[in-house]
Amino acid sequence: MTIQIPATDLVILAGGQARRMNGMNKLLQQFDDQIQLSKICQKFKSEVRSIWVNSHRDSSIYKQIEPNIYCYSDDQTGFLGPLMGMKSAWSYLQSDYALFIPCDVTYIPNQVLIKLHRALQKNPQALVAYVAINGDALYPFCLLKKESLPILQQQINTNKLSLRDCFKQLHAQSASFKKQSLFCHSINSLDELQQYKQMKAFHQIFTAH
Repeated sequence: MTIQIPATDLVILAGGQARRMNGMNKLLQQFDDQIQLSKICQKFKSEVRSIWVNSHRDSSIYKQIEPNIYCYSDDQTGFLGPLMGMKSAWSYLQSDYALFIPCDVTYIPNQVLIKLHRALQKNPQALVAYVAINGDALYPFCLLKKESLPILQQQINTNKLSLRDCFKQLHAQSASFKKQSLFCHSINSLDELQQYKQMKAFHQIFTAH
């Protein structure tokens, strides 16, 4: 049975400096057997109305890999984090809902978009629902309603850039997922990337026997 969900745009958050990755563009890395950009696009292209990348660089490379995507950069310079990427999105998106996903995510749960919409519908006041994996809140992986924009703007104006604090004001709901043998849900440093690849290789050898 197909569940009808409201029209939703996807935004890949790739607007950071990647300082702990020596400036490497994580969206163009291959953590698994696919470039991150392709992995994320393929997972969602049949479910969302359009796909956007929030980034300050490499838009021509993104377009070569995925010709049907759109790109935008933050409204303000200074690398103010995912909250600024989310606020800036509403200058471009046509849908009333946006699914945000961090560019360095390693695991994308099945039916995550439907489950986030369901979580949002549980509370009429809720303007955001976020993903929790194995009990860890992954705030940048979230479904946001356009009505949240005034609060996002207010938080940025007062330099309060914490997603967790902002989401409290948006009556945040969560959608919980479990994943066995998950080494890390996102890659934040070159060390983590090395560990992730080693653990993945070890796991493949172990499960092959």
